[in-house]
Amino acid sequence: MARLDTMPEPMRSHLADLPCPTFDTRPWVSGPPLSRRRVAIISTAGVHRRDDRPFEGMSGDFRVISRTCTAKDLVMTHVSTNFDRTGFQQDWNVVFPLDRLRELAYDSTIGSVADFHYSFMGAADPAVMETAAEKLAGLLTGDKVDAALLVPV
Repeated sequence: MARLDTMPEPMRSHLADLPCPTFDTRPWVSGPPLSRRRVAIISTAGVHRRDDRPFEGMSGDFRVISRTCTAKDLVMTHVSTNFDRTGFQQDWNVVFPLDRLRELAYDSTIGSVADFHYSFMGAADPAVMETAAEKLAGLLTGDKVDAALLVPV
């Protein structure tokens, strides 16, 4: 994991000075118990299916990943030179914990695993991601997802 205090200048100052956005609304709502929730993964690891287009720049778009995918089906095209891919190469669950989610469903800790999961490439400006996030919200609703496991990378 990259640590700000170990980064060389000017990267350290650049990251420390980035604005942190604030939002006027609070999306947190009450709902059914976790044991009845349908859960989707939303990651910012820049992972996608091998046959999907790679991530480019900081466009803020996302890729759709089926619940039937396996580790060998995914690749990572995160563009940051500071991004450490070692964890993903050893265990995809570090950035895309689909195996763990399946185990939680099998144990009835959660109600079910969503049919589709999503990956963005992190480091994009949240304002640039807004349109994609609105589209994603519609897809989650269509899949009857009522909980998301956010995996910021």
